[in-house]
Amino acid sequence: MEVQITRTKLIKPSAPTPPHLRILKLSPVDQIQYSIKPAALLYYPADGSAGAEEVERRINRLETSLSETLTSFYPLAGRYIEDCNWIDCNDEGVEYFVAKVKGCRLSEVLSRRDEMIDQLSHLAGGGFTSPVLSIQINMFDCGGLVIGIRVSHHLFDGFSAACFITSWATASRIGGIDDREVISPTFDLTSFLPANGLRLPMMKPRPPLMGTDNGVTKRIVFDGAKISALRAISHDPSFPRKPSRVEVVTALIWRAHMGVSLAKHGCLRTSLAAHSMDVRTRIVPPLPPSSCGNLVSRATARFVAAENCAGNTEVPELKGLVGLLIGSMTKCKETAVKREDVFPTLLRTRNELHEAVEKGEVDVFMFTSWCNFPAYKIDFGWGKPVWVSRIHSGYEAATFLDTEGGDGIEAWLSFNKQEMPLFLQDKDILAFTSQEAL
Repeated sequence: MEVQITRTKLIKPSAPTPPHLRILKLSPVDQIQYSIKPAALLYYPADGSAGAEEVERRINRLETSLSETLTSFYPLAGRYIEDCNWIDCNDEGVEYFVAKVKGCRLSEVLSRRDEMIDQLSHLAGGGFTSPVLSIQINMFDCGGLVIGIRVSHHLFDGFSAACFITSWATASRIGGIDDREVISPTFDLTSFLPANGLRLPMMKPRPPLMGTDNGVTKRIVFDGAKISALRAISHDPSFPRKPSRVEVVTALIWRAHMGVSLAKHGCLRTSLAAHSMDVRTRIVPPLPPSSCGNLVSRATARFVAAENCAGNTEVPELKGLVGLLIGSMTKCKETAVKREDVFPTLLRTRNELHEAVEKGEVDVFMFTSWCNFPAYKIDFGWGKPVWVSRIHSGYEAATFLDTEGGDGIEAWLSFNKQEMPLFLQDKDILAFTSQEAL
């Protein structure tokens, strides 16, 4: 697959940002995010009407509607000023690429998804550039389109990114901005959530995997039937509720990671499974709808190994790990947080994990779920995507996405290259994942 960039430009908001909105001060939680631009790719197949002229019309409509959407999402057209911890909302523009894909039809990419993972980053664009948002529109000769989107983690979490993409798609589909249908975002979390002189911790950067010989990303698929079976065998009458599909898949992957750690260290170690959780619905009093920024806490389940290392040679039962995850995720979902406590709470959960990582005495596995985001409903005017994907990640973590049908889970795993084969051969991973994904 050869990707040729044919156009590069900066897309500015269709209306200038008012002077009083020029500086967006980042919240304490925004400030300590890593300087990364996570990517999402949306795949739209060719249809019978998509000749060259129609594809070009779609490209132009994407550009126009993006400019219109940026009027509301104006910080995305600005620049991150690291020394000042703010976004200069100067309307300099979003980085926008148009590319042609040669030597491969979109159907070939879709039929060889796992083989293509290492090449998907070429469809995302703008990974290491300064604009807050980068977008790449990839045109296949067959008429198919892939839209690659990268946004700085200093400004947006997954919820915020989903708000933007949904608004852009709506503007493209209906032919303009309609306040009744397009999301009206709010920024400047610091005006709603007091920091009260909160001191920020000095955070060490996450160990990089991207671009080294040690990191590899794999995609494994849990279909709806396998997840139903997994939920059935993982439930215990003592649990306060039935486990969710995200909880049982997390437990299975966590347990397989424990097996890898056991083989590596010769004994079972204390282990943490940390899931990113949106806190917007827990804040009292509530924030305005569609508040954008980083409002993510960590629900951390802890398995404590026995002190006698020599006796720890068996990974725990899956059901026990599911119970730990239900406890941690239920507590995180149901505990209300006062506005004045939001930033201290989020910073505390982050610090606890970093301290565990730095000490090196426990294993820490990071999880993020994009499940239930409306990704497969994103219609720019020519239908919904047939696939939504990530790309190779620069850090060790697991990210969950819905399958197209909505009842399964695609798990994107970035892991140590030497240890990944052992993980993939775990008996439960083999039993509960679609074999073609391996």
